[in-house]
This record gives sequence, structure tokens and C-alpha cells, in this order.
Amino acid sequence: MSWDFVYRMEDVLDLYQEPFDPLQPVVCFDERPVQLLAEVRIPIPAQPGRRRRIDYEYRRGGTANLFVLVQPLAGWRHVEVTERRTNADFAEQMKALVDVHFPEAERIRVVLDNLSSHSGAALYETFAAAEARRILRKLEFHYTPKHGSWLNMAEIEISVLGRQCLDRRIDSLTRLRAEIAPWERKRNESRAQITWRFTVNDARVKLHRLYSS
Repeated sequence: MSWDFVYRMEDVLDLYQEPFDPLQPVVCFDERPVQLLAEVRIPIPAQPGRRRRIDYEYRRGGTANLFVLVQPLAGWRHVEVTERRTNADFAEQMKALVDVHFPEAERIRVVLDNLSSHSGAALYETFAAAEARRILRKLEFHYTPKHGSWLNMAEIEISVLGRQCLDRRIDSLTRLRAEIAPWERKRNESRAQITWRFTVNDARVKLHRLYSS
């Protein structure tokens, strides 16, 4: 661990303590790969007193990627299913964040991990310079520290998604999108929020060894 860890951690924790501001939303962003798996044999449906039975064999169908965006205080999330996770894919997600999801925002504070693709350079690589600059003027990146991805609330939402929606074999991008869409809609309609209680003061007490180093 280093002082860079402390700096980035406190930056994110301070951001989480700010009150809700629709003009400056805080959005957590993360990614997750998904292995596409097809059944080799048709599962046996559940019957009274007997659970649904699935054969242990399966057929691999490649992988997909999930981009997950969460606005914790508003109880909003969006999951984008893509074939890949490239610089261009990241850039398109940032463009959608600005133009589709929060077009009225003055500035969007984005919490994300420090992958090489998570940078303004990815937008310049993907779009014309003027367009990249237009998008980036509305974005403010707040990076979680290395080995500190637990500070990103999008990981909590990904965990919920995994338990409630992805705990089964899904064999294609089409079906993956069809499974996730109603889950996302239901979560948004209920405005399911993430309550974050860990603060800078908590960090200075519970992680005091980082500070004493």
C-alpha cells in the first residue's frame, strides 16, 4: 500500500458523502466478463418435491462483457452487454453517459478503476478531437486505488446482478440481454439504492496502519 492508495480512497469516500445533486450526478462504473454456456441436454423441469435438474455437461459459447453503471443515491442502474471490452467500447459508454443517460447534467462524477482503457485518451482514440473534448468536458474521473476496487459501489450492483440474474447457464448475447433487461427495469422501478456507510473517518480508524506507514 502507498500514499497514493490513501489519496484515491479518501477522494472516493469524500465523493460518496456529498448530497444528491441531479446536475452533478455520481455514477459508479465497472465491467464484468460473462462466460456463455449452452446446455448439452435439456434440463428436467421441477416437479412437486423435486428440484429442477441440470446435467453437468455444457457447451462453451465464448464470452461477453457487461458494462455496469450505477447512480447509487438515485437508485438507477444500466447494464450494457457487449461482445468486447476495448478502448472504443469504453469511449462509447462515456458518450452514452453524457448524451443519453444524463444529458441535462453539468458534470458527471464517474467512479471507476484505473485500467489503461479507462482514460480520456480512449475517447481521443475513438472520436474526432472536438467530439472527444466535448464529452470529456462533462466528465470528472475519480479512480479507485490499486487493490481498492471494493470502493466502487458498482461492484455491489454486479454482485446483486450475479445472484439474481446470472446464476444460470446463458448461451448467447441475445438471451443475456433478454435476461438482464427485465432485471434492470425492475430494480430501477423500485429505485433500489445502495447505502454506503464507510467514511473517511472510518478509514482513518479502521485502516490506521496505512496512515502510520
